[in-house]
Amino acid sequence: MSAEELSSPVQSWADGSYYNEGAGREDLFDKVREECGVFGVFGIPDAAALTYYGLHALQHRGEESCGICTVDSARPFESFKAHRGMGLVKEVFTKEALDGLSGDRAIGHVRYSTSGSSALANAQPLVFKYRDGDLAVATNGNLVNAPEIRAELEAAGSIFQTTSDTEVIAHLIARSPLDFVDAVKAALQRVVGGFAFLIMTNTKLIAASDPNGLRPLCMGRLGDGYVFASETCALETVGAEFVRDIYPGEMLILGEGKDIRVERFAPLKRRAVCAMEYIYFARPDSDVAGINLHAARKRMGSRLALESFVDADVVTGVPDSSISAAIGYAEQTGIPYELGLIKNKYTGRTFIQPSQELRERGVKMKLSAVRRVVEGKRVVMIDDSIVRGTTSRRIVNLLREAGAVEVHVRITSPPFANPCFYGIDTPDRKDLIASEKTVEEIRQAINADSLQFLSKEGFIEAVVGRVGAGAAVAVGAGVGGGTSLGAGSSGAGRVPDLSRLDLKGLQAAGLTPAEFEAALRINGGMCMACFDNDYPTPIEFANASKTCSC
Repeated sequence: MSAEELSSPVQSWADGSYYNEGAGREDLFDKVREECGVFGVFGIPDAAALTYYGLHALQHRGEESCGICTVDSARPFESFKAHRGMGLVKEVFTKEALDGLSGDRAIGHVRYSTSGSSALANAQPLVFKYRDGDLAVATNGNLVNAPEIRAELEAAGSIFQTTSDTEVIAHLIARSPLDFVDAVKAALQRVVGGFAFLIMTNTKLIAASDPNGLRPLCMGRLGDGYVFASETCALETVGAEFVRDIYPGEMLILGEGKDIRVERFAPLKRRAVCAMEYIYFARPDSDVAGINLHAARKRMGSRLALESFVDADVVTGVPDSSISAAIGYAEQTGIPYELGLIKNKYTGRTFIQPSQELRERGVKMKLSAVRRVVEGKRVVMIDDSIVRGTTSRRIVNLLREAGAVEVHVRITSPPFANPCFYGIDTPDRKDLIASEKTVEEIRQAINADSLQFLSKEGFIEAVVGRVGAGAAVAVGAGVGGGTSLGAGSSGAGRVPDLSRLDLKGLQAAGLTPAEFEAALRINGGMCMACFDNDYPTPIEFANASKTCSC
């Protein structure tokens, strides 16, 4: 069977006027996919090696392709050195490849591609020649209005070399009569969506976050230089000290002297960090918006136990992202936590989907139930989400085949019922089981004895650090709006502990604590559109780019 056949696409959003490279391959684990991770280095010798380790720490954010682009400040007007390839970081970057990437500045990228886009041409960073020299761009996210801008640019004579929406930014910068920094600012003001950009020229590096901060981006310090990463775990890996997050609507410019210049290209109105970062995407040892993921997931499990306790003999989590929540559920209920499910970490990236029989066999190859743990037991199975429902059914059946007498499924997120337009690879709405079925119908479909999801209010409370029920939470209520739910709600909502605010970072970003607090009032500063249909940016649904081609 050919590589193309092995990675054949499933239902796509390419029909009609959608700009999309496919809705993604059905993985054996039915999870939504993060698209990308970015890593940047400025002013540190052997930047490529540092970027290699940083990308390795971000490998979970993208396993399809990766790349590194470097420049040396001692010879800034030499052409960029770049290497990109298909596969994992350790596969693409041999010693020889890294030896050819000299310089003290670099940007790197890991990418999960959607079907149809698995091509070297779309691997990032994208590198271009333009009037002022070289230009390299790496991004995590999705530009919702990319189709509109691309059509406009092509009508004006632009020739695109990739199908990536990231290339739109490069064309906007190159065609602008403004200087580089102002051209970047103008380009960022044109695009709509969720994004974290690293943009590098021969002399400058710019880091920028979208106006809602949907995609995480942080800055660290290492010696006399700086490091940028999608997650703090990458800073830890390279030994960098966390400095601060890049705030929504902010761009940092490096290369104009010793100081970092901070510019705002958009005002902060509503912060909306992607809720799936807390639920599934980010590594448990990372902090997103100042919140540790392991701790947040434990609180989700604890809150879930308060909301939907069931008497059982053991609690087990679906590895790896649900382990923290399962521990929290077990601690709250007093039911023993056990490793009832084991993930085989050495199966590689398998996308074999030719038949139902092979699909079922593939699940057992990647995941196995521990018979001695679950046999004859009432099992609470904790998972982070249900997308199509196919994998949940397989895992429930796996536990039953191993002898579990009851399987109670508890999900540490609300029902996933809406597609994402901000850089998560999600199926068509009709393929999301929660958009078509009630909780009871889903329970029957996955063959569980009982099924409960974490409430939206409970999820927000758990993320921001409060587990107890009954407190007011401001939650989204439909497209573009917000309302308050919860006992005794006054509409003020719950926000993270403001005593922990990074006041220096806020000041550097040109924000006041009051402005930042106001921006957190809806959904605790998170985007939960996949649960409540409350998209924080204006979207023309008939024409929007749904799945990122970053």
